[in-house]
Amino acid sequence: MDASTFPLESSAAEAQGAIRDEFAFFGDWSERYQYLIDLGRKLPVFPDEWKTEEHRLHGCQSMVWIVGSGDAQRLDFQAVSDSAIVSGLVYLALRVYSGRSAQEILATAPDYIAEIGLAKHLSPTRSNGLMALLGFIRDRAQQAL
Repeated sequence: MDASTFPLESSAAEAQGAIRDEFAFFGDWSERYQYLIDLGRKLPVFPDEWKTEEHRLHGCQSMVWIVGSGDAQRLDFQAVSDSAIVSGLVYLALRVYSGRSAQEILATAPDYIAEIGLAKHLSPTRSNGLMALLGFIRDRAQQAL
């Protein structure tokens, strides 16, 4: 996989629907956490030279690095974490938002978080980190307009 991995679906709404459907397949949260870990392993390779303080996402307990590129027509994001579960959360966010227009990013609330039960099953530090990640993506979209 490479940076062009995303988008998988033709719209952010379709991506959220696919995520909801995939997570509905699992009966309990131990299975869902394992699926998150598996998704994190599918992230495109993140170059070591990008793992700098400049690209580090602050607000996360884990180390997360993210790089955004593109313009208002299409914004692409690449990111990685040193945590397996956080990498899965990164994968879900990129699946919904990477490769989309700034307008679509800003118009799409991250409904998948509540719909799959993540909001209730993440520790406060992971929730804060996820909000920091989503905030970074929204900020880049806002700047691109």
